[in-house]
Amino acid sequence: MSIARPRSYHHGDLRAELLRRAEATLRRSGVDGLSLRQLARDTGVSHAAPSRHFRDKQALLDALAVAGFDRLGGAFEKAAASGTFLERLHAMARTYLRFAIDNPALLALMFARKHRQTPDIEAAAARTLATPFDMIADGQERGEVVDGDPRTICLSAMAALQGLATFVGSGFVPPEEADVLFEETVRHLLDGLRPRR
Repeated sequence: MSIARPRSYHHGDLRAELLRRAEATLRRSGVDGLSLRQLARDTGVSHAAPSRHFRDKQALLDALAVAGFDRLGGAFEKAAASGTFLERLHAMARTYLRFAIDNPALLALMFARKHRQTPDIEAAAARTLATPFDMIADGQERGEVVDGDPRTICLSAMAALQGLATFVGSGFVPPEEADVLFEETVRHLLDGLRPRR
């Protein structure tokens, strides 16, 4: 009787596969459940293979944070690609809420300050937030958004959406109520963003 061995990883981008599996583990088990040795076993490569891409677990976590920011940034760009200012703002708000609900552990890792913030993480965060920051600044120039620091205004709006995502993700707000609360939250946000007459 032969014992089945894990299939070796022979093709493709091992780094991308390790990140994909690491994110799945992060979603299931959190940061404590991540291990380079376990990732090697899961991927069917030698224990040393992951260290060619990530020198240690912290480097893996940093790479996951960068990948998360890049994915969210791409989603922001897509959401902001067309429509009126209010339609694009609404689309970006929905994009952030969906990302936050679907990826709570990844989002916590992305914005964690417990571990060092590497230049790669800082650059990825800046790229991601450039789209909503620029949109707020553009809205200010058009007279559609209240005066103030675009970064502060944008982060305040994201904090409100993050709070809603936490309520939904924790079960405090049932998923079937999420859309109604989202619309209410965005309505209040937009009311707050409008210039005072």
